[in-house]
Amino acid sequence: MMQTIEVDETTAAALRTLASERGMSVSQLVAELVSFDSEPVSVESGNIAELDRRWKAVEDGRATVPNAEVVRWLRTWGTSAFRSWRER
Repeated sequence: MMQTIEVDETTAAALRTLASERGMSVSQLVAELVSFDSEPVSVESGNIAELDRRWKAVEDGRATVPNAEVVRWLRTWGTSAFRSWRER
């Protein structure tokens, strides 16, 4: 059963744009966004330690990847253009 949810025009436009960029409908996008918030996340202490180590490297001035480059790569996920991060 489908439901109608009212949002302001700015939010509706943002949802349409984001859905279009991901190649899905607004309904699919909203369902995906809701599932991210409702799924419990389990993090192992070893993963936290690794994240801390990596963050320390950034704080110490180690080079990082610009956000725009990461976004371009993420947009290839699920497409024939996708390559692993190292192969990009």
